[in-house]
Amino acid sequence: MKLSLGFSPCPNDTFIFDALVNKKIDTEGLEFDVHLEDVQTLNEWALSSKLDISKISYGVLPLLLSQYRLLNSGGALGKGVGPLLISKNKITPTLLQETVNNLTIAVPGKNTTAHLLFSLAFPNAKKKTFLVFNEIEEAVLSGKVDAGVIIHENRFTYQDKGLVKLMDLGTNWEQQLNVPIPLGGIIAHNRIGNEIAAKVDMLIRKSVEFAFSNYPELTDFIRIHAQEMSEEVMRKHIDLYVNNFSIDLGIDGRKAVDKLIEVFGMINDAR
Repeated sequence: MKLSLGFSPCPNDTFIFDALVNKKIDTEGLEFDVHLEDVQTLNEWALSSKLDISKISYGVLPLLLSQYRLLNSGGALGKGVGPLLISKNKITPTLLQETVNNLTIAVPGKNTTAHLLFSLAFPNAKKKTFLVFNEIEEAVLSGKVDAGVIIHENRFTYQDKGLVKLMDLGTNWEQQLNVPIPLGGIIAHNRIGNEIAAKVDMLIRKSVEFAFSNYPELTDFIRIHAQEMSEEVMRKHIDLYVNNFSIDLGIDGRKAVDKLIEVFGMINDAR
């Protein structure tokens, strides 16, 4: 049986799925048609039910619950892993809320978790422009926007470019809600059935465990898709976003996802 599978080319995702898609583990008769895309594209595809299995931002999950089930393995969730709001200029903390409300902010996709966490921190900010995540640093540097929400490897590079952190949106989430930050999860479309979805979930778990058993080795699959990223940044990326929650959400992970769905509803009711 062949299933369509989508995830990002970022090191955390290629680390997680390498053993599965390259058959370093027994896939028990399942084949995968792999699509590597940025997470906002995957979010949009999920809204149109394009793929059988997909990585998505947890920020879009509430819109997908009637068509998909959330799997326990393969996602990114944790503490100290959230998006950052950055700018070229520092802003006094006491003036931050008022100032940001009047700035043009670049956000990595309308349906991303980053947008949800930004909206929680700055509910009255209206001047937002949505860009692919790897375009945001340059948009801030060029003056196209006043500030930006960065994720992924940009967390490790923004200071080298002279940019400053205005707020850690993940820390804000943790302080307000006292649960880990749900960034991205893996979903299975209802059309594949519960039995196949459960098998895929189990295989993803085995794939993550295989990757951890060989870490800190960086496989060719990870390197090829990391483009010009240094090995140090690749490992930082993996260390930050892949953890025990990637093996199994568990009770704490599910609680965090439930809280995100609740916050999603509150934010959208207020709009």
